[in-house]
Amino acid sequence: MFMGEYRHSLDAKNRLIIPSRFREELGGTFVVTRYLEGCLTVYTNDQWNKLTSKLSSIPLTNKAGRQFSRFFLSKAVECEPDSQGRIQLPAALIQSASITKKCVVIGTGDHIEIWAEERWNEYDKVSEADFEDAAETLTEFLL
Repeated sequence: MFMGEYRHSLDAKNRLIIPSRFREELGGTFVVTRYLEGCLTVYTNDQWNKLTSKLSSIPLTNKAGRQFSRFFLSKAVECEPDSQGRIQLPAALIQSASITKKCVVIGTGDHIEIWAEERWNEYDKVSEADFEDAAETLTEFLL
């Protein structure tokens, strides 16, 4: 399970350190793509295969399914960390997530998210204010 929050910066070559706690669980290669709320997401190959299998089961006639698949899959890249645990993020993904330099890498259970620091700070602030309401709405799933 991925959990925790880590702050890193892109270097001059758009490389980002993947926290060592996450690298072992991710394996030698993994997939990075754009995600909801304007962040990037990182999946192990097993999780990625499960997701793409589910996506491929959506009928081609389903417009929302086509739209989501295109958004999710079109910018996906397979990554392999270098000897220092860094991955190189493509410019399209950096732009999609509005990353300038500073990033926040968070564990969210079965996947990792990469956020522009400013965007994460704002999202976290709003989410903290709504946390109790969200918990109340999700009571049946949490207890």
